[in-house]
Amino acid sequence: MSATGSDRKRPRLTVRVKLTALYGALFLAGGVVLLTVTYLLMRSRYPFLVKDASLHARQVGNPPQLELSLSELPPDDPSPAARTEKFATSLGTMTLDTLLLVSGLSLVAVTVIAVAAGWWMSGRVLRPLNTITATARRLSSSNLHERLAFDGPRDELTELAETFDGMLDRLESAFDSQRRFVANASHELRTPLAIQRAAVQIELARNPGPEKAAEVREQLLTANRQIERLIDGLLLLARSDRGLDKRHPVELHTVVGEAVSQYRPEAAQAPVVVETELAETTVLGDRALLTQLAGNLVANAVRHNTSGGTTWVRTDAPGTLTVANTGAMVTEDEIPRLLEPFHRGNGRSAAGSGSGLGLSIVDSIVRAHGGSLTVRPRPDGGMHVVVTIPVD
Repeated sequence: MSATGSDRKRPRLTVRVKLTALYGALFLAGGVVLLTVTYLLMRSRYPFLVKDASLHARQVGNPPQLELSLSELPPDDPSPAARTEKFATSLGTMTLDTLLLVSGLSLVAVTVIAVAAGWWMSGRVLRPLNTITATARRLSSSNLHERLAFDGPRDELTELAETFDGMLDRLESAFDSQRRFVANASHELRTPLAIQRAAVQIELARNPGPEKAAEVREQLLTANRQIERLIDGLLLLARSDRGLDKRHPVELHTVVGEAVSQYRPEAAQAPVVVETELAETTVLGDRALLTQLAGNLVANAVRHNTSGGTTWVRTDAPGTLTVANTGAMVTEDEIPRLLEPFHRGNGRSAAGSGSGLGLSIVDSIVRAHGGSLTVRPRPDGGMHVVVTIPVD
């Protein structure tokens, strides 16, 4: 039989059994020590008691008080004092033996009671663990809403239950986010694929001429570019969600300056004025992800703007990037949804040209770097975004 098979058949010692055994063993060990000390103390005191008893017998001169017991001794010593001393010795030995026997039996009985009490108490103490175990075993993606919600004094088990509930909150949020992400990704991919199928099956079937073929080709290329942008965004989002393996010093002001230079032609065509104030600051992170972060923020600020509007880009030490822009009115309630994948705000001029992953990628990159992201609407329209990346 294999070692694995023998381990499976071996009886499993639960925590309750171990705690009960430990409690019983400690109680028994303490009782044995106490009994031993008591016995040794009585034994060490016994010669003085015998001596005192002998002196008392000689001084009083009335040994007949002990004749009932003394008569049982062998009459080989006619001295009453000697017989009294022998009697005291026999009485002391019998007393010590009786003390040892009674104490030992009492210790065994009390130990049994202590083990039973330890079993009951350990069961009450470990009851929350059993509840946590049962909850964890029956959890699935369909019942992540269940919580332990323990009420009681603040102790380690209560903190464990609260930690478990917090973990369930994060798992439920992650599952809900994943469901929404899959549903939105499927919806986003369905549109360009439907355009491609319609262009090939319908447009070319109606008019297979060269002019129509060129038009269909442009439609296919546009849909293909949309799919490519979407897939690139999904891959980048997955990469940033995975976290960073290594961190390197990155000059944030340089990265932001490159992103601004990349989108200045698009801003000039809009037209949108881009104002920059780039103070030197170096952070620790991944340059490629930070480049994507800065590009997404600048692109959103330029594209989701009004004609003749303004975009403000600023870096400050330590590791702070601020991007603000004019544009359509955004409410406070809309901000959390803008950070979700594939969500496009109302009234955005270029919403149809994007994948809806811009701010969600920014949020994921910031979390991967252990930074903070603050997004709030501007009173006159547009948004104000502040990103802080750790510098050490």
